[in-house]
Amino acid sequence: MAVLLVAATGCSHARDCAGVGTVSGVGVLFVHQGYGDLGGASFELCARGTCTKGELRPEGITDVKLPLPHDVDPDPGPIHFRVTRKGATRPVIDASADVKLTFQSDGCGGGDYSRGLAFTKEGGLTAKIAKAVSDAWGKQVRSRATPTSQPDPSPSP
Repeated sequence: MAVLLVAATGCSHARDCAGVGTVSGVGVLFVHQGYGDLGGASFELCARGTCTKGELRPEGITDVKLPLPHDVDPDPGPIHFRVTRKGATRPVIDASADVKLTFQSDGCGGGDYSRGLAFTKEGGLTAKIAKAVSDAWGKQVRSRATPTSQPDPSPSP
């Protein structure tokens, strides 16, 4: 019976692969456009009683990630996102959305719950990530990649 389970799941040992390749968490693609200079601004992302804080980098889109426990409750609950300019006491962005987390299988009978969101000035905080936002994020990530430099094979004189 164990051989059948291994063959059906594609795993050599279900215990060894459960959760591999998946992470519980929430991520927000934050589009800076329309907010002017956010140099040194801080962010806070909270969900399910857990928060992460940090400082925004000078870029067009920031991917803010909040890891959550493996056994997180996937039912709808508030996701809260704040951005505060450097030196300010009140946030320039203070948005919430009730979101259900979605299951991502690890292909071995396990997996985790997570959700991606986007924040734009026009659309606010939403679980519907516009194609233009995901395309712009992909372009930004690709622009960071630099081709590997190859040594010059010709001998020096």
